[in-house]
Amino acid sequence: MMLWSEAENGRAGVTVTVPDRAALLADLRARLDEERGFSVATLNLDHAVKLRRDAAFRAAYAAQTHVTADGNPVVWLSRLAGQDVSLVPGSELVEPVTALAAETGAPVGLVGATEASLSASAAALQARHPGLEVALIHAPAMGFDPDGAEAGEIIGRIAASGARVIFLALGAPRQECFAARAQEWLPDVGFLSIGAGLDFVSGAQSRAPRWVRAIAAEWLWRLALSPRRLAARYGACVLALPGLTWRAVGARRS
Repeated sequence: MMLWSEAENGRAGVTVTVPDRAALLADLRARLDEERGFSVATLNLDHAVKLRRDAAFRAAYAAQTHVTADGNPVVWLSRLAGQDVSLVPGSELVEPVTALAAETGAPVGLVGATEASLSASAAALQARHPGLEVALIHAPAMGFDPDGAEAGEIIGRIAASGARVIFLALGAPRQECFAARAQEWLPDVGFLSIGAGLDFVSGAQSRAPRWVRAIAAEWLWRLALSPRRLAARYGACVLALPGLTWRAVGARRS
């Protein structure tokens, strides 16, 4: 199920592999029961822009076992291409996947953000999901390199901790690249790249109100809060939309 058609200039197209949240959770539960690992990436428009110019990011995406549509533009483009998918944001996977981990007895690990945010997230998740074991929390140093020595050390700590589900709050493309590397070494562990998801749990960051999300305007909310940080990123996304739309139309025709 291609989001937009075939390879362009030798670059592979992006595939959304998850139709909706229920399908994703059902497969993750099966994998936890069978002690099989997984890696979940949540595709948004910013990722689509980065994928066009970052070969390592494309390789990391290709290594993921699941790719969801994280962002209404990705949902709309997918449907335009003839692929019926639902919105599955990474930040909204933290709670249901934590519930799965608690139900199946799978210890979790939290990697990314800050130590304070991770500690608060761990406490909040354990309070809401009785029986949950948080086996590891680790906030990497500034400038974290998913191909560097610290990444290797974190993979070793995950293995030693016994964690079966790892939430990665490292930002793109670091979290996806780390997940791809770690999955090779730890094939029985699940990795979810969830961006600011743990900061939302801890309260370090606030999501847009529900009504703002309901009208697909969360990006405007974020832009209003961080205009200097996000203006260039969102500008690049807007510029990429015509080409992505054209490819989605071409995918539907083919």
